[in-house]
Amino acid sequence: MPGRMRAWRVGWLLSRLRYCPDWRGDYILQDKVPPAYGARLWGGAHMAQFWRYKMTISVGDKIPAVNMVKATAEGPQPVSSSEYFAGKKVALFSVPGAFTPTCSAKHLPGFVEKAGDLKDKGVDEIVGTAVNDAFVMGAWNEAAGSADITMLADGNGEFAEAVGLTMDGSGFGMGKRGQRFSMVIEDGTVTQLNVEDPGDFKVSSAEHMLGQL
Repeated sequence: MPGRMRAWRVGWLLSRLRYCPDWRGDYILQDKVPPAYGARLWGGAHMAQFWRYKMTISVGDKIPAVNMVKATAEGPQPVSSSEYFAGKKVALFSVPGAFTPTCSAKHLPGFVEKAGDLKDKGVDEIVGTAVNDAFVMGAWNEAAGSADITMLADGNGEFAEAVGLTMDGSGFGMGKRGQRFSMVIEDGTVTQLNVEDPGDFKVSSAEHMLGQL
């Protein structure tokens, strides 16, 4: 394809993205253009990079580097996600919000209950995250969690967005949040990924994760 024509087609495609929000409120290229057409439209290597940036994180991917805040007894401690998850095996679970019904009644208590079993399977640390500030995450862990759980606050939603797992909670007055999911992360690489369908609580549970280890 001549260079001028290719540039025109790429420009047209990118201009269309603003009119194609997905259900999470992001602009997701792979949902709008067939892969074969996309590869013709833009050189294969460049297209693959753009596609990968916009897609949900997958097994085998590295955890992206974003700012998070660890809730500790001494107060909030800023951390880099890529550095924090390096060099250890982590069971991570994400909830739409601290103190919300399913999260407090089932999700967090499940990881508290199964903490010993997870560590027997080689997990070094159990981490909970949500789009809440570190003070809320710390208070939630004190109320419903345990010392076996580390809370990493994703107050700005940067982690949820970087891994492609945001949701629109504006209908409930919650704004942009992270979806309900879990991951096993080994030395910064995702080795298991469990994303719930909207409204479900099945595959992201501690019990399900135990069966994967």
